[in-house]
Amino acid sequence: MKHITLPLALLATASPLAAQEATPPDASAGIDALDALSSEEAANAYLRRIAQLDDMGPQLNAVIAINPAAPLEARAAQAAALPLMGRSVLVKDNIETRELPTTAGSLALAGNNTGRDAPLIARMRAAGGVVLGKTNLSEWANIRDDNSTSGWSAVGGLTRNPHAIDRNTCGSSSGSGAAVAAGLAWAAIGTETDGSITCPASVNGIVGFKPTVGMVSRTHVVPISHSQDTAGPMANSVFDAALLLGAIAGSDPADAATAEADTHVTDFTAGLADYSLQGVRIGVLVKQIGNRNDVRDVFAVALADLRRAGAELIEIEYEPQGEMYDGELTVLLYELRTDMDAYLASLPGEGGPRELADLVAFNTENAASEMRWFGQSLFEQALATRSREDYEAARATSLRLAGAEGIDRLLTENNVSFLVVPTRGPAWTSDLVNGDNYNGSIGAGSLAAIAGYPHLTVPMGAVEGLPVGVSFMGGTWSDHEVLKLGAAYERARSAAIPQPDFERWEP
Repeated sequence: MKHITLPLALLATASPLAAQEATPPDASAGIDALDALSSEEAANAYLRRIAQLDDMGPQLNAVIAINPAAPLEARAAQAAALPLMGRSVLVKDNIETRELPTTAGSLALAGNNTGRDAPLIARMRAAGGVVLGKTNLSEWANIRDDNSTSGWSAVGGLTRNPHAIDRNTCGSSSGSGAAVAAGLAWAAIGTETDGSITCPASVNGIVGFKPTVGMVSRTHVVPISHSQDTAGPMANSVFDAALLLGAIAGSDPADAATAEADTHVTDFTAGLADYSLQGVRIGVLVKQIGNRNDVRDVFAVALADLRRAGAELIEIEYEPQGEMYDGELTVLLYELRTDMDAYLASLPGEGGPRELADLVAFNTENAASEMRWFGQSLFEQALATRSREDYEAARATSLRLAGAEGIDRLLTENNVSFLVVPTRGPAWTSDLVNGDNYNGSIGAGSLAAIAGYPHLTVPMGAVEGLPVGVSFMGGTWSDHEVLKLGAAYERARSAAIPQPDFERWEP
């Protein structure tokens, strides 16, 4: 059993599942078969599937810990006819749940059993969702070092892409993306600061939605940046993502950013089935399509699908200013220190880390297990970032360039309702020695991340069998409209969507 954060008391319950079957089942058949099951039966089937595909077989390393009580909780939620009807959800392991540790992938928090639910989890449970377990992630949500390998954590190891197990799952919601793609749960919850929901969703061939910052509470979520952090749903369809979003969204008195959330929460699934693209004007960010002809070709098919469904596509020549990215880095480093210090100080119990400096010291003392593959340069820079004046100026600049002079201006000046662009290129080969090797010329997700605006990625096809997604972005609080657009594209899509084969990639 590789779930090394799983409490010892649970091993006896979980281990027999791992012993039942070592041969991975057919992915699509296994997922489809779950549709006919009760919520309790589905939860048990997901636990068996985790044992078959995550612990054994291809060993995806997508799941860090499981909740063996999930089947009984699913039965109770279904019997009570709660909205999610006992559906099984995996939760990224930087979000607190009462029954499992919250590690952020780090051995420094291996014993972080807070016994509390993040408000977004409490909302999900109240709506009938069930915590099936915790997913692996890029350690500390990929903010520890600038030469990291996405999908790796000291707690969970390296997450493998179900479509090609030698390929990367992107960061930092890597385990959530891989788990949904592999059919290990109905859906998952990820978190994003800049690309950490949308990139894993794209390269794993699923739907990922980063909502408007402030739609979902961040209380009891291990932080990077209160300016940009948000949790969001990852699922196999836009409808499922919208359903899960409705369950976790809402205002939280402890999170000032969510003050307006209740006025924007709605039935996010309403209108998805019949939203028409006829006459909808969508801006195409042509300079962010990137330098790969194969991605350009897949994107061209997606644009043709949108056009055939009635959308009007407007080409937009736009190039973001470097000041936006420079400002973002200053903001993230400053807020990493202040927000992490506040989070660690809030943890119950004694003996654990209480500030970012304690994490740096822990990593240094445990370098063999924590820093074999990469260091902690970003943590160290964050400790040295102290000027509040520089931070406030950087936030004002980056927010202006991404928001008012970025997405807002592009929408207004071109008279379009949404922006569209490829999300990312196909998954690259994972390389712990040399770090990530993704193509930075593709996509424009930083605009939505820095501005705090909604960003949806939907599978649009494949390059050499590897999934690629298409991104839809809108203005602040346009979450429902963006989801409706994504659902309309999903119906219009003509490209074949690849299914995981749990093998290494071969030409």
